[in-house]
Amino acid sequence: MKRTIIDTANMELTEKVVSIKRVTKVVKGGRNMRFTALVVVGDGNGHVGAGLGKATEIPEAIRKGKEDAIKNLVSVALDENNSVTHDYLGKFGSATVLLKKAPEGTGIIAGGPARSVCELAGIKNIRTKSLGSNNKQNVVLATLEALRQLKSPEEVARLRGKSVEEVAKAYNIKNQLDISYSSKKEEFEKKYGMPPKQYRQQSIGPDEQSNELQ
Repeated sequence: MKRTIIDTANMELTEKVVSIKRVTKVVKGGRNMRFTALVVVGDGNGHVGAGLGKATEIPEAIRKGKEDAIKNLVSVALDENNSVTHDYLGKFGSATVLLKKAPEGTGIIAGGPARSVCELAGIKNIRTKSLGSNNKQNVVLATLEALRQLKSPEEVARLRGKSVEEVAKAYNIKNQLDISYSSKKEEFEKKYGMPPKQYRQQSIGPDEQSNELQ
């Protein structure tokens, strides 16, 4: 995918240091220490980026990390509730981060690395879940990858050759079906004290279960 360069001349960027790692190299004359800083920058209005900086001093490493992050800025599609436009699963290396759309008043439900990215992107309501590695660098980059792939309703309508109203109608129908299924599942669990799948497994005998598996 071709990366679009974002003009930062009129942006007020805020930086946040996610992690600083120290690397020691043993040489003939002693030990050489270098520092790696993972920095996230954003304008709080739909633009965010992350970068790495390496240097012998911490301030210099942070400065380099900020410069690298500015080069890697991405635009984030937000809805009227300052949440993501749809759910998405972002992957980078062994890290996987799930972003879920949330209504007004939810807040940012996220761990440290993903929270930094969401806050600086200007997201106010979101649910996230880290499903893979807890490595901070990979989690940040997986979150960024998910935000990069988000599409606005207008973009989806253009790609499908439909109007925005048609796309929104289909999305609302899907949400209503999901809500209906969730409410019926909750009613079933309250009545029988277990999920439908577990109830079904207990209701049929082992012979029938083995026949179903075949």
